[in-house]
Amino acid sequence: MKNRICAALLTLVLCLPLAGCAGGASSGISVSYPAAEPSSGADSGMQAGKAYTVGILQQMEHTSLDEIREAVEAGLARGAAAGGYTVEVVYKNAQGDPTAIRTIAEQFAAQGVDVIVPIATGAAQGAAAAAQDVPIVFSAVADPVAAGLVDAFDRTTGNITGVSNGIDVAKIFALADELTPGIGTYGFVYNEGEVNSQSIIEKAKAFLDARGLAYEEVTVASSGEVQQAARGVVAKGVDALFIPNDNTVASALPVLAQEAIAAGLPVYPTADSMVRDGGLATVGINYTVLGGQTADMVCRVLEGTPIADIPVELVNESSVVVNGDTAAALGVDVSRYVQ
Repeated sequence: MKNRICAALLTLVLCLPLAGCAGGASSGISVSYPAAEPSSGADSGMQAGKAYTVGILQQMEHTSLDEIREAVEAGLARGAAAGGYTVEVVYKNAQGDPTAIRTIAEQFAAQGVDVIVPIATGAAQGAAAAAQDVPIVFSAVADPVAAGLVDAFDRTTGNITGVSNGIDVAKIFALADELTPGIGTYGFVYNEGEVNSQSIIEKAKAFLDARGLAYEEVTVASSGEVQQAARGVVAKGVDALFIPNDNTVASALPVLAQEAIAAGLPVYPTADSMVRDGGLATVGINYTVLGGQTADMVCRVLEGTPIADIPVELVNESSVVVNGDTAAALGVDVSRYVQ
């Protein structure tokens, strides 16, 4: 992936206080990266001394989204070593509140930020509705077409583009067959209110239907319901759990994983971060790569490339990820994937 230089000074304002943010906001922290002389290979479209502001709107806090945000910030920080101009990054977390998402986006637009970076589908939808005159580069939207953000992956006609974390469910089910053969029934736990989850679940159902495999599902509306949902789907007699890129469930994935392990069942999520939180394995997206790819796209916008000339991208790296502790607890051999 081509990395572009887009910042000489990066200031991170972490979760500024916002009315409507559930659970309150953390105190602001400012981190500065010293400017360096622009390298001779710096992009000619960059102008030393110029100042930009990027607003990061994170849907909620959980391992996956935090990893993406940190990677976006790190990508911009790397540019500080040789960029020659200034970017201020303002980060706000909506804590899963749709009203807060819209309010934050409106605030960013009113402040005149140069680019808004919403992380996750709900954040991207809220930003698109509230900030129609500001360039938007989303990150981690599984199906931006179904979410109504773009007409097609190769056609961006509005003010929004970004990087999709679309999932190849066939690869995950193939891995499940390899590690824990004989699965006859999968259990799904997801929030049916998240378009990103619906898209992946529909693909999973189509895949399993075509192979004559069964599935049971329990839906949730909040992270507080995940533990009970996990118990509910386990009680349906499933052989394994499949978890989509669902922000609600991801925020409580350790709890779900504990319930599954206690029942002797593997959990196959769709993100590497969910494996670290207790899932057994996945062919998952590297969210650090996703965040860096998003930062690269933001740089192109700051350089002056029109959104219309930047089609949506799929994250360009995935790999098998396993959790050794979970595997040991379940008695599953994952040695071939452990370095």
